[in-house]
This record gives sequence, C-alpha cells and structure tokens, in this order.
Amino acid sequence: MTIWQPLATLILASLVVMGSPGPATISVTAVGAAFGFRRSLAYLSGIVLGAIAVLLAVAAGVVSMLMSQPRLAPVLIGLSAVYIVYLAVKIATAPPLSAENGQARTPSLAGGFLLAVANPKAYVAIAAVYAGSAFAGAPPIAEAALKIAVLTIMIVLIHTGWLIAGASFARLLHHPRVSRVVNILFAVVLLASAVMAVWGQWGR
Repeated sequence: MTIWQPLATLILASLVVMGSPGPATISVTAVGAAFGFRRSLAYLSGIVLGAIAVLLAVAAGVVSMLMSQPRLAPVLIGLSAVYIVYLAVKIATAPPLSAENGQARTPSLAGGFLLAVANPKAYVAIAAVYAGSAFAGAPPIAEAALKIAVLTIMIVLIHTGWLIAGASFARLLHHPRVSRVVNILFAVVLLASAVMAVWGQWGR
C-alpha cells in the first residue's frame, strides 16, 4: 500500500467529519456574515488555534485521559454553551455593514479559541479522524507527525472555507432590515448546532 491511499482517506474523512456543520464551523460562517471577512480574521484565527490545540491533545493522548474523568464533559459543554449564547446574541444584534462605525466589536481571537477548545464536537470529530486512519509500515512518530501536519492544514482550509461562505453573504447585507433578518437566522442556526452537538454527547 502506498502512502497516497491512506493520505486520501485521511483528507476525505477530515472533510466529511471535521468539516460538517457544528458550533465552530457555523459560528465562523455566522461571524463572517455579520462582520465581513477581514473583521472576522481574528475570530477565525482563534478557532483554528483552538482546533489545533485539540488535535495536539488528541495526538498526545491527553484527550483520552481527560475524557475518562466523568466531570470534565459537563464543564466543557457548559463553557461552550455560555460562549455560544453570547456569540449568538452578538451576531443577532450586529449592525448592517453599511452602517459601519466601529462601535460594534467583533468576536475576538480569545473567544474563538475558547469556543474551539470547549466544543465537544471538536474532540469527538478530531479523535475519530485521527484514530481512524493508519499508515502501514510507518514508524509511530512519523505517522503521528504526518497526521498532525495534514489535519492542521485541513483545519485551516475547512474553517477558512466556512468563513468565506459566510462573508459572501455579507456583501449582500447592506439593507438594515435584510441584515437583521439574516443575522438572526444565523444566530438561531448557531444555537441549533450547539444543541445538536450537546444532544449528540448526552444522548449516547
């Protein structure tokens, strides 16, 4: 077996599992729609750095150890829920881009990082993709390094793609009433994605 087959499998799995709608990806899209591409880059950076931190924790086996503690999951879910509600309100009340006056503060890098590391879906998705691929014959360290490199690139590409998708709406949202309706819709979708992620964890 060549390296290309498991590599292609890893990339495809990351697109399907990590790239599916969830609190982080939907939040990036919603922030992009509400604030535009450039103003959302700090939040995107936070999401990416947080997802990479989760990836490194998965690779190091830290997640398996932490998830064995039954009290940890509710804490992560609680932190994630609080920030998602805050973010949804911020998105729903964001002014139209045509009324840009600098008064509305965009979600920060720290906020994006917090959501990414407190997002229960991130741990499940990244762990599933990381553990579900294998490079036969490769030394363990080399295999781990390759997986981390590939998945880091995919994290950047996936979340940037979601931001671009959201920012494409921003160009159309210069009418105040339309902007308000779309922002509220994105906020509701964000909350729904968070509820589904939590339900997926507690409903097992």
